[in-house]
Amino acid sequence: MEAANYKGTDKMILGIVLGVITFWLFAQAMVNIVPAVQEDLGVDLGVVNIAISLTSLFSGMFIVVAGGLADRIGRKKITYVGLVLSVAGSLLLVLSQGAVLLIIGRVLQGVSAACIMPATIALMKAYFEGAERQRAISFWSIGSWGGSGITSFAGGVIATYMGWKWIFIFSIIVALLAMWLLRDVPESKAKTSGKFRFDYGGLGIFIVTMLAINIFITQGSELGWTSLTTILLAVVSIIGVIVFIYYEGRKRDALIDFKLFKNKAYTGATVSNFLLNAVAGTLIVANTYVQVGRGFSPFQSGLLSLGYLAAVLSMIRVGEKLMQRTGAKKPMIWGSLITLIGVGIMGMTFLPDIPYTITVFVGFILFGLGLGMYATPSTDTAVAAAPDEKVGEASGIYKMASSLGNAFGIAISVTVYSTVTTISSVHMAAVAGIVTNVIFAAISLISIVILVPHAIDDK
Repeated sequence: MEAANYKGTDKMILGIVLGVITFWLFAQAMVNIVPAVQEDLGVDLGVVNIAISLTSLFSGMFIVVAGGLADRIGRKKITYVGLVLSVAGSLLLVLSQGAVLLIIGRVLQGVSAACIMPATIALMKAYFEGAERQRAISFWSIGSWGGSGITSFAGGVIATYMGWKWIFIFSIIVALLAMWLLRDVPESKAKTSGKFRFDYGGLGIFIVTMLAINIFITQGSELGWTSLTTILLAVVSIIGVIVFIYYEGRKRDALIDFKLFKNKAYTGATVSNFLLNAVAGTLIVANTYVQVGRGFSPFQSGLLSLGYLAAVLSMIRVGEKLMQRTGAKKPMIWGSLITLIGVGIMGMTFLPDIPYTITVFVGFILFGLGLGMYATPSTDTAVAAAPDEKVGEASGIYKMASSLGNAFGIAISVTVYSTVTTISSVHMAAVAGIVTNVIFAAISLISIVILVPHAIDDK
């Protein structure tokens, strides 16, 4: 261990959890306050939607870069950079009177997320091992996997009773508290030899490719999937991926070391993480369907998913204990299977109103139970399988898979749902959208069975 004499590990864990939660405060809560922001700032709905998407875009573009830098210049240092950017971005939103500060603030928050997520995972690997690391990562997972639900609910309450800007005032307070708790943590960085040369060429190719993919996913339906612009974006995305892989394979100090994927455990954890995050499209389809097809209000549809939040939070530590008893593979399989079942029963739209409402409520609980069981074993597998000198970069790729999976899943689910509504009923559209997510969960399950070994050796 890099800092065996450091005694403030519990304080460090709390600081890291708060750092992760501040990310969710500005990321997830923003989705729930669109009308309030639009009315208060007097901006178009399109501007608010762009502001929301910019955070995930910049997070996705820079998360691997930040993870690699954390390994080389210091994981605590990059965590602090992320927290400072979080404060700055949130402050701009609090001071915003129009679109300019709103946009700039969201960009800073995206880069902040890119720094916080991989650097904090890498700190967990540096300061803990074995069962202690698994315990620490389960708390990290509570902040990450549970944080989205916690902050979504808390953000709605704060916005309703105090005003939407207070969400970001609380985000600043949480970030400052995290910085205070982490102040005495000794620095952690990878042992490297030779002079480091930053891969600017790889970063350039990566940014262009990520921009093309992101615009293709989020704007494809509006532009038209067969329009020239959308086709060009798809071509740039495909060529960009090919060129990036070829270019990085020839670089000594590559932005992404594809040799990481030679480890089957790491590949299995990352691929299944991508696919289970894609199942997030279920939330959009189910909530839209119960409002459009069953006449629920937004508040009522929100209540249906409360069981999901409670289940995720309650099962994360259970997943940790199961992993310690059986290894990581079994709870990852069980979690994916329970998620698949939970999502699948939500597609039973032939049921009458009350039975269907009960079914969806139970489905959300199973969805949460599955993800909660999967979270810690998956994250620990990715961390344990990564070499010590590459854990920040590996964590960045793992978290990038989360962001891309979420974006792909939502975009594909919404496209399937909206396409089917044009040729059939909303009931059939919901079935089609749900089946799409069942397929994501099934492929995730298969990837775990094939790739993840029964025993994971620490690197």
